[in-house]
Amino acid sequence: MQRLQKGSFVIARSLAVLIASAFGLLMLCPIATAQNPAPNTETPKKANSRPAQNSPAKPDPFDGASVEKMAGQCVKLDTEQGAIVIEMLPAKAPESVRSFLNLAATGALDTTIFSRVVPGFVIQGGNLSTSEKWNQQLADRMGKRLPDEPSDLKHERGVVSMARSDEPNSATTHFFILVGAGPHLDGKFSAFGRVRSGIEVADAINRAPSENETPNVPIRITHATVWPCAK
Repeated sequence: MQRLQKGSFVIARSLAVLIASAFGLLMLCPIATAQNPAPNTETPKKANSRPAQNSPAKPDPFDGASVEKMAGQCVKLDTEQGAIVIEMLPAKAPESVRSFLNLAATGALDTTIFSRVVPGFVIQGGNLSTSEKWNQQLADRMGKRLPDEPSDLKHERGVVSMARSDEPNSATTHFFILVGAGPHLDGKFSAFGRVRSGIEVADAINRAPSENETPNVPIRITHATVWPCAK
């Protein structure tokens, strides 16, 4: 009887071990599965399933224009002091001319100011962030850099050139008109035009009161236009 009880105990113990092992395996299975999840094959739902519609950028009027087409073009800057007419010289700096013609033809220069004056030397415009119409399109224009195009065109009174930082190829939309000579700029900056009429307007803007090269009352370009220069 005692031997039977002992045998029954052994059998019962063995069964308990088997049941415990089986239960342990069942408990481990979910953990193993959780450590290596299967890829989610369901397409995630989008808050807005309609793709964003980006309108293609409209080409500017002088994109791809030849030097011959740009030659003889003039830009008239109507300012609060009077008009300045600038003749383009694309043979000297074609990309600078193309950029300036596009700025004028698209209205990007309208309502911008001459934000810097150095008495007896230059007036500087082309800062599109001063426009009353400041928007992302103008910001994008200011972000485009132009190649350096130094030439044999001398930086003398009436010449128009691209402003830039000390970094190469850093010109964007800023330009300056010389009311005095700047021989130290020759061969370094991209001179691209010459004032045909209205240099006295540039003189008046240059003489206006300023502090640290910033005009006390900046003069605004009310409107810019492009047309063939008068013969």
